Amino acid sequence: MRPIMSEHELDDGWELARSTGAASTDVTMEGFRDRVSAGCDMRIFPRPEVTVVIQFGDCRLIVEGPDHQSTFDGLVAGLDPGVRRVHAARVECVEVRMSPIAAYRLLGVAPAALTGTMIGLDDLWGPAAPLLREQLAETATWAERFALTSRFLTLRESTRTADPEVAAAWDRIVAGNGGVRVRELTELTGWSRKRLWSRFTAQVGVTPKRAAMLTRFRHAFDLLTTGHSPANTAVACGYSDQSHLHRDVSAFAGVTPGALTAP
Repeated sequence: MRPIMSEHELDDGWELARSTGAASTDVTMEGFRDRVSAGCDMRIFPRPEVTVVIQFGDCRLIVEGPDHQSTFDGLVAGLDPGVRRVHAARVECVEVRMSPIAAYRLLGVAPAALTGTMIGLDDLWGPAAPLLREQLAETATWAERFALTSRFLTLRESTRTADPEVAAAWDRIVAGNGGVRVRELTELTGWSRKRLWSRFTAQVGVTPKRAAMLTRFRHAFDLLTTGHSPANTAVACGYSDQSHLHRDVSAFAGVTPGALTAP
């Protein structure tokens, strides 16, 4: 199991649960509990999803960025949150992942506002956030917590939806693991490059080119962390050479491919 927060295998001290249903087909939920209070010190890596972490235990999440530190009871991270580390004395949380198309509809904030940063759930949802955390803490089972979170998101669902053309372009990028040219997307949508750039960036949070780069990086990340060599990964992901792979991994993860897979 590789959660967005840690990207590392969980040991026997962790409790993990997965939801079998969510507020939408492009929303997934998992639950994490640190049963032995061992604490965590985790790196965060970008992925082609918006991630919401709802911490319902007594310990707060400490997030370290390049030039500052923030403390949250829960947080939301955009597609490209930057190089971050998360610390907590203990983790008890529901983690929700959603496509930016779903986030545009469910979160009440455009994914563009999340680019390069993280924001606290209190800033996103106001007084509803601590109430949700309290209810999750008082709920006995993961199934009930997932149902509670799903209902919460459904109640906050707006009538605002992404343009069908933006959704189609996003789906094409993800389906091709980032291996798509902008010309293909303009032909798919029937839009000019300028209109595609503007509408996609406003509703997804990054440009089409950046979305493709991030999706390709994530594909490479998954291959590297499951034992594939950098050379084979570069070929499989469509990088021009290993140097190209090295530059992308360093830019998105803040480490080299070798350091990424080091114990």
